[in-house]
Amino acid sequence: MKVSQVCGIALLLMVGSMMAFADGVKDPKIIIKGVAADLTQCPQCKGVGLNFSFTVPEGGSGELYFTNTSGKNWTSLALIETGEPAADISCHSNLFSSCTTETLKNGSVEILLSNTGGKAQWKDQGIKNGQNFGISFNCLDKSCWPGGLSFNGHGSQNVGTVPEPGTIALMVTGLVGLISRRKTWKNRFNS
Repeated sequence: MKVSQVCGIALLLMVGSMMAFADGVKDPKIIIKGVAADLTQCPQCKGVGLNFSFTVPEGGSGELYFTNTSGKNWTSLALIETGEPAADISCHSNLFSSCTTETLKNGSVEILLSNTGGKAQWKDQGIKNGQNFGISFNCLDKSCWPGGLSFNGHGSQNVGTVPEPGTIALMVTGLVGLISRRKTWKNRFNS
């Protein structure tokens, strides 16, 4: 086998293994989901605008309920906290197609929920104006959120599209193929 082919296979295996472990079980977990259809069915829902703040229940787990009263439909929701490292947070949502965590330059952690990837079924998803939603804080493997941890939330209508990991893997595979064929193309042009 040629060196370029061996390098290409090794790179493909590395990317594949990283994708396999990308969604591993992490602690603690946060889930954003829809709740009752209107405020009369959710008296415990607190009205929030584009910018809002809240704290984790004292026990480190539980659910908080909100209503989007900002006057705008949200296609993304950013939650900022400073008590848990990004690598230890697992997130999920049935209202958004993507949930990612990232450590910001100031040391805070951003949990970003958004609709990415251009999938038709997620086009009209998010949190609509007047819609109720819940934020669940769950414990996994006996690791809970710190009780009383402060969060800042920011809902918005637009977010830049971020390619899915599978798209990135396909792009890298194509680049490896082009690079491995480079030598063959050079030989054809030189003869």
